[in-house]
Amino acid sequence: MDGHTEFRFSTSELETPSYVIDEGLLKNNLEVLSSIKEQTGCRILLALKCFAMFSTFPVLSEKLDGVCASSPHEARLGREEFEREVHTFAAAYSEKDIRDLCLTSDHIVFNSFAQLDKFRHLVKELASAQNREIELAVRINPEHSEGATPIYDPCSPGSRLGIRRAHFDLSNLEGVTGLHWHNLCEQDADCLERTIRAVEKSFADVLPRMRYVNFGGGHHITRPDYDRNLLVKLITEFKNKWDVEVYLEPGEAVALNTGYLVSKVLDVTQADIPIVIMDSAVPCHMPDVIEMPYRPHIVGSGEAGEKAWTCRIGGPSCLAGDVAGEYSFNTPLKAGDTLVFTDMAIYSMVKTNTFNGIQLPSITIYRPESDEITVIRQFGYEDFKNRLS
Repeated sequence: MDGHTEFRFSTSELETPSYVIDEGLLKNNLEVLSSIKEQTGCRILLALKCFAMFSTFPVLSEKLDGVCASSPHEARLGREEFEREVHTFAAAYSEKDIRDLCLTSDHIVFNSFAQLDKFRHLVKELASAQNREIELAVRINPEHSEGATPIYDPCSPGSRLGIRRAHFDLSNLEGVTGLHWHNLCEQDADCLERTIRAVEKSFADVLPRMRYVNFGGGHHITRPDYDRNLLVKLITEFKNKWDVEVYLEPGEAVALNTGYLVSKVLDVTQADIPIVIMDSAVPCHMPDVIEMPYRPHIVGSGEAGEKAWTCRIGGPSCLAGDVAGEYSFNTPLKAGDTLVFTDMAIYSMVKTNTFNGIQLPSITIYRPESDEITVIRQFGYEDFKNRLS
């Protein structure tokens, strides 16, 4: 999550704060994903939990096969706006969730056999009433971690995600056509290779009974140093060995390094080091900086001490930890200067909040063919008020 892509658009007329998605860079990522599909015959879904800018769905749906959702709202968005396959997984569902999902989802993935037993026949009944098929799947826990940050590791000890082999009921697969796992986070094909070996070791008697297997997300396929040749080999070998269809559901790989958050400097003060206050709040507009945590890149900046002038950059909220990090620049920043944060398409718009009543960034798209930025949506007081009561 530290892309260093330079930007290609003018910020002079851009209101801040603002997210800018470069459609050209998005299309470049899609070409990479499309190549994987062509070489392997796999199907690739967009993980809406990471990137759900539905104004880009007409472009994305030309290359991708559908979306994976984590809730009835995401599933509905995928059905209404993406108009291709919708797969849904959640740790647990209510009956209302299932009734809603049966109107929007093509595949429903269960996290336990108890939930599968509870809703299997209701799904069949509701699908039949609509004269369509809804496939059922179960999520497994490979019990194989690949060194991810603990809160993002679905295979960490005590994880609530996926059925472990010791609890897997091989006799209870009526109507189940899919197997799903997910254990990667911003990782490479060698991590997938080790995971596949772990799954094959533990679930070799389950795999032949499936129509498809979903390898989940976390594959950084569009990163330049990702071993795509190995990925192609792994998918092809798995399909041939087990006679199943293979799905991938990347989120970050779809929109990796395609977006920016443009902010303006409001003030520069002095503490132990110079403090820059910008009009973008870290907990509101890029919360993963705090949750992950990580230090986002700013175009033209260096590490602390690398360039002539070092400062700490933060936002206007009351949170003491509203800090993006320490950066250096060739010359001191001043009020009115523009800051452009990179790799801000993923886990940004989907996580924004209005803590302190802080204005949400505008959402814009840059189309390099016409060299134009189009404002897709702006937010105001009513967006803040309508979330409250």
